[in-house]
Amino acid sequence: MKILLNCHTPFLLAHGGGQIQIEQTKAALEKIGVETEYLRWWDETQTGDILHQMGRLEIPLLNLARAKGLKIAMTILLTEQCNRPARELFTRKLAIRAALAAPLPRSFKEKLPWPVYHECDRMIGRISVVPLGLPEAFLHAGPAARSETQLICTGTIGPSKNSIELARLAAAAQTPLLFVGKPFDFTSQYWREFAALIDGKIVKHHPHVATQAELIALLQRARGFVLMSRYENWSLAAHEAAGCGLPLIVPDQRWSRERFAEQAAYWPKHGFDESARALRKFYDACPGLPPPKVRLYSWVEAAERLRDIYAQLLNRAGAT
Repeated sequence: MKILLNCHTPFLLAHGGGQIQIEQTKAALEKIGVETEYLRWWDETQTGDILHQMGRLEIPLLNLARAKGLKIAMTILLTEQCNRPARELFTRKLAIRAALAAPLPRSFKEKLPWPVYHECDRMIGRISVVPLGLPEAFLHAGPAARSETQLICTGTIGPSKNSIELARLAAAAQTPLLFVGKPFDFTSQYWREFAALIDGKIVKHHPHVATQAELIALLQRARGFVLMSRYENWSLAAHEAAGCGLPLIVPDQRWSRERFAEQAAYWPKHGFDESARALRKFYDACPGLPPPKVRLYSWVEAAERLRDIYAQLLNRAGAT
């Protein structure tokens, strides 16, 4: 069994959750004996059994992979869709089905984002099927000292993490908050607006850390962990913080209620002032709050589930 891993947007592998997921998945698969390579799009001699696409695969690329005899697995974290209201999801489903059933040219339909979900051999879009893992260092980090007065937020500085709004909330609530991470682009307008909010007292910034040990040390010294992203369906950062013994305040979405239930604090749905009060309340309560006790998975456990899926795909192909 040989797996070729590919990513839909290569420059996203600069840093962040996408990079962690792909690199850790590859390493864990190799650890349990599954031969794995990154797809070398320039190498026509490269061979494999399954193309595992991290992110959405375009139909023309899917067809090319099939022509090389590859089975197709696709992992896409449906973060935005997973957190939509049930009624909106149902309406979208009806609209998509109508669009795909319409008598439109095939070339036009192939440009739509939805057909590939049905065309691939296995769609891995739910964390319940293959969870995201944590390195052993986070799984065995031990209790946190929480020796500092600041909260902490880890992750890429950008709109999807609501970094600017969170910095403004910290300033309004007078709750010291350390942001750990960097933007995709230091020349972007978003970064410049965020950087202008850094005062070193309330809004603090630490560049992207180089080692797991350094990140664990930063987390374990912090008072609590803050996540204000728009869309998640698991959040590596929140689970890293939980593994390091921190209480959490997270968005009130389906994934967070499913994972943490009443063991975390939640942002109010709307309102800057309400959110500032919630942040201050969380900050004041942190010394007495325990970290959430949730099931944490290793990357090897995630890889073992993937290995079973790969085997099913290849056995099915052999039977046809």
